Amino acid sequence: MRVLPARVWALIVKEFLAVWRDPKSRFVLVAPPLIQLALFAHAATFEVENAALAILNEDRSAESRELAARFTASDGFRAVETLTHVRQIRPTIDRKDAVAVLHIPPDFAGELKRAAATGRDGADVQLIVDGRRSNTALVLLNYAQTIVADYAGEVAAERGAPGPPATLVSRAWFNPNLDSQWFIVPGLVGTLTLVVVTVVASLSVARERELGTFEQLMVTPLRPHEILIGKTVPALLIGLAEGAFIAAVAVVWFQVPLRGSVVLLVLSLLVFLLSSIGVGLMISAYARTQQQAIVGSFLFLMPAVILSGFATPIENMPGFVQVLTYADPLRYALVILRGLFLRDLPPDLVLQQLWPMALIGAVTASVATYLFRKRLQ
Repeated sequence: MRVLPARVWALIVKEFLAVWRDPKSRFVLVAPPLIQLALFAHAATFEVENAALAILNEDRSAESRELAARFTASDGFRAVETLTHVRQIRPTIDRKDAVAVLHIPPDFAGELKRAAATGRDGADVQLIVDGRRSNTALVLLNYAQTIVADYAGEVAAERGAPGPPATLVSRAWFNPNLDSQWFIVPGLVGTLTLVVVTVVASLSVARERELGTFEQLMVTPLRPHEILIGKTVPALLIGLAEGAFIAAVAVVWFQVPLRGSVVLLVLSLLVFLLSSIGVGLMISAYARTQQQAIVGSFLFLMPAVILSGFATPIENMPGFVQVLTYADPLRYALVILRGLFLRDLPPDLVLQQLWPMALIGAVTASVATYLFRKRLQ
């Protein structure tokens, strides 16, 4: 029993042939993803400001409060939560409520005093960082080491100690070596597939108009929603192939671990691609020429990548810009991809990111159907 009528399958085959026989389309499918994968994986860098910091101060002395205040007063950190127990550290990092946790152990002040009196090594201060964002973690560790070293030097000078009485002990979860490629490459699975499927989908209807076959398509037995399905399936399969290839390169070539479920990865990629294709079809239904479709695609793609958090942390953006990010399907895809690659992201957390993408796909597909029907009138 066929899920789709034979006429829809014929349209799907025609779309595949139209994409493959066009040299420009073949180039768009093959060359840009490979070039961008190589460039972004090796060349992308980031700056860090106002990183979300949770503080667990088990000492609660004047000295520990002074050290914590130095962290929150710096440009690199922004206090977002005060913890009361060690058990709260893992959930805070897991939920990405904070990218770092400053842990000041009990008797911190006492260790400082004993270090000043005896000249031996002093109290340890722990900074736990989210290794899924390796570049951010490296920068934050440098900030923290500078803050602790300055504070320790001042304490040593005030008390006449021969050396710094406090040291920083750091740990990076999910990315122990803080390899920046572990952060960048999983994001490319979503970013590059977004570019490919949006361009392919946006050219589909516009190509028909430019080649003069749109009128022929209108007199066929195909209904508007069947035409859109025929335009969607090729872009979806191409996107899945591109995503699978980039994911394989990430694991095999860049040695990025895939710790999560492959089934969840495929399901998430499928929903993400459908939402992206909806945007492409909406552009294609509105554009009259392929040139207009390409321009419309890149008018969407550039803001989508910027607002996704791929290059700039969303929490560093102005408030009104952060609101706009909720309409960007790539924002949710990046959370899932990095979570599944670098840690075993639970299904319930994956679902929290899936339903907004599904909603975006439903809205864009509905708008594309409306525009397409309007063109047929």
